Amino acid sequence: MQTLPKGGSFLFETTAPRNIFTPEDFDDEHKLIAETVTHFLAEYVFSRMEEIDAKKEGLMRELLVEAGKLGLLGADIPEQYDGTETDEICTTIIAEKVGATGSFAIAHGGHTGIGNLPIVYFGNEAQKAAYLPAIVTADKISAYALTEPGSGSDALSATSKATLSTDGKHYILNGSKTFISNAGIADIFIVYAKIDGDKFSAFIVDGHSEGLTTGAEEHKMGLKGSSTRSVFFDNVNVPVENLLYEAGKGHVVAFNILNIGRHKIAANAVGAAKLALDESARYANERKQFKVSIARFGLIKEKLAEMAIRTFAAESAVYRTGGLLNDMMHSLDRSGPDGGRITAKGIEEYALECSMEKVFASEAEAFVVDEGVQIHGGYGYIAEYPIERLYRDARVRRIFEGTNEINRNLISTTLIRRAAKRALPLMDAVSSVRSRLTTGIPVRKDAGDLVQATKDAFLFTLGIATDTFGDELLKQQEILGRLADMALLAYAMESAWCRAQKAVMNGQSGAKHKENMANAFIYTTVEKVILAAKEALANLAAGDELVKMQANVAMIFQYTPVDIIALRREIAGEISEAGKYIA
Repeated sequence: MQTLPKGGSFLFETTAPRNIFTPEDFDDEHKLIAETVTHFLAEYVFSRMEEIDAKKEGLMRELLVEAGKLGLLGADIPEQYDGTETDEICTTIIAEKVGATGSFAIAHGGHTGIGNLPIVYFGNEAQKAAYLPAIVTADKISAYALTEPGSGSDALSATSKATLSTDGKHYILNGSKTFISNAGIADIFIVYAKIDGDKFSAFIVDGHSEGLTTGAEEHKMGLKGSSTRSVFFDNVNVPVENLLYEAGKGHVVAFNILNIGRHKIAANAVGAAKLALDESARYANERKQFKVSIARFGLIKEKLAEMAIRTFAAESAVYRTGGLLNDMMHSLDRSGPDGGRITAKGIEEYALECSMEKVFASEAEAFVVDEGVQIHGGYGYIAEYPIERLYRDARVRRIFEGTNEINRNLISTTLIRRAAKRALPLMDAVSSVRSRLTTGIPVRKDAGDLVQATKDAFLFTLGIATDTFGDELLKQQEILGRLADMALLAYAMESAWCRAQKAVMNGQSGAKHKENMANAFIYTTVEKVILAAKEALANLAAGDELVKMQANVAMIFQYTPVDIIALRREIAGEISEAGKYIA
């Protein structure tokens, strides 16, 4: 049986292509789920986008109910509570497909992901039995209430309080939450508050409780059809049996839920990027200037190609992570009453990968939708065209589930702390890179070698940063950010490379197209890695010492460039011929 890799171990281990999950590995169940979601969205959601964005009364609840009839709300919920309990690949597919819908994606994710997983993973049997069946059918819609006006990324500084009543039967909840998705339609809130002002805890709160009120709908840049409101708690009585997990353990609930939430946000981003590319490829084929389809213009080809390349890399990273999470879940004994907590603990192993894919995929989506507007020209600025909505809806994904800045900090600090605890032998890997530098690193021969070069550059820079700052490195955000960029780009590069190589080895159709996209991504991205390393090192050293370090970076990245222009032309040709994203 394949040994599960430790989270972050890809940075010092070689990943065999056969050991990563790719979309080409979908089985019949996965394909059926994809087809079901596609048909549902076409019939119920995409056909009513104007009504959704206009917040037609009752429509979002109606759509969630219809999704529930098809089993699309219970994918993470055990069958004993009427869920479909599919594998993590199915839930990733669902998240990807709904990602392109914008407002519906937020309502769906707020209800099925962060809105129910706290109960799935940390609820007791009575709580699961009371709430999960109603979530599966959307008889009750859920919302996740963590953010406060004064505590966004710093969730533990929340000021909402819960005090035990004199008869010991209720917690009396006071405080407020802001930017809460689904707040206007929610029947259940997962609320975080401090018991006695210091024990950060999670509660299941009835949305119709006396003293619970919501503010007016926020008028947002994008996602206009989703409900986003502030929620206020004025002496709200919450039965003591509605405390989730344990008093003072709310951070365990919140942070574990955010791990899987980041994975699903990344999948959402991939789905939206694909639609943006589909719309742009179709428009470029149809739009003529100077009596020629603009898809034939070299600079438009470059745009279409790079949109496809980044989408391919993001998709590869997302399904690789989905495979890791799926393998982890299947390796655990989750049969007992603590099965949910065991699952959450298992997912925590890949918190790094979840943060990496979230940052990369949301930023890839941002690039794709922006280029999509540019390809559409003036029409891209007109609401009649889907690309205009996709552009607006994409912006918040770099803020959701922890800003990308927070996630970059998490990536680096988690790696450094795991290394300090010897949970990851990163410093041994640093020593190995230094040793190889003294004997000389050979010229890199292909894209796979450049993936290794990126890992080497990360380890080399980490070693210098650790030598320079020691424990104070955790306070150097600019250095942490560059280390995180090198690590997450290594993950995306390796994911794309392994996917392409697996396709070649298996003789899959379209393998050459995949290989082209992987090569183009790696050979262009490696220059970003070099820049990140050089900027970090320039802050860590000066004079002759810096010159020596820069020479080491140059040695790590000795390679012969490839013809990126020709690669992009070939990739764009495939996309234009298909009139949509293909991999």
